[in-house]
Amino acid sequence: MAGRGAAARVAARVGQGARTAGKRRRLLGPEAVLGLLEASVVHREGALLALSKPTDLPVLGRSGELSLTALLPALRRRLGLPAELHVVKAPARECSGLVLLSSCHRATERLQRSFTAARRRGQFPATYSAVTVGIPAEAEGEIQAGLCWQQKGDTAVVVAVPSPGRRSLARGEVKNTQTRYRLLGAAGGCALLQLQPRTSFPEQLQVHLTLLLCPALGDHRHASRVGTVLGEPFLLPPQETPTSHTQVLDAELMSRLQLSPQHRLPLHLHLQQLVLPHTVLCAPPPPHFLHTLSLLGLPPPPLPVH
Repeated sequence: MAGRGAAARVAARVGQGARTAGKRRRLLGPEAVLGLLEASVVHREGALLALSKPTDLPVLGRSGELSLTALLPALRRRLGLPAELHVVKAPARECSGLVLLSSCHRATERLQRSFTAARRRGQFPATYSAVTVGIPAEAEGEIQAGLCWQQKGDTAVVVAVPSPGRRSLARGEVKNTQTRYRLLGAAGGCALLQLQPRTSFPEQLQVHLTLLLCPALGDHRHASRVGTVLGEPFLLPPQETPTSHTQVLDAELMSRLQLSPQHRLPLHLHLQQLVLPHTVLCAPPPPHFLHTLSLLGLPPPPLPVH
């Protein structure tokens, strides 16, 4: 297995590539990404394997696209594992962070049942760290909203439903969602937040952060819903905002982050902790995330306490 120094060098190259513009963001091929995944293993016990994936690596890619699932057979061979691996839990394509893998379907089923049971008990098995543009009015709290998919032109987007009806909830057209947040630090108009979702819905955390009027840094899909008038943020309706719009940052923040107008930042949303029945898994944020914190004068996120 590659050493920590090698892991840091490969991860830094991924972070550097992620900060470049447009389609050139991914600079590494399958072998380099495999090396990063192999070096980022944080837990290996029995049928379970946990590692930290880089941003913009999808779990299930489109045809011909580099993806985590496509790399699993080669990763298994590199690690000398006897059985095939499958994904138990992983962050979305745009996010970085912990990926939990298993070579035993029974173990996977037990873990998924334990995650569901924990949420029902009011516990939060997953903890994310996020850098946001804007600082929440309250230092901690909960965001609750109905979410649904909505067709907008040729694109389906996730939107909040202010007052979902019972029928739409019963039919599964809208899902009630909840996220707990806590402010860990603030500087230069940006914040470092800890996020703990109690429910699971695609892009839940990104949408919840816009409802908090603090979109995630590097959120090019939902950040345009937050506008400003005389320096005060407000929420725009979904029909008045473009989809897949590059996040607009003010000149002062661009200067702080040492960015040119051509830069397209990766999403600063990292799955940092997973609580399993008998252990707690943790993964530090990737280099580009830590570099942003340093430029903003924010501290690195502490390891959450279970």
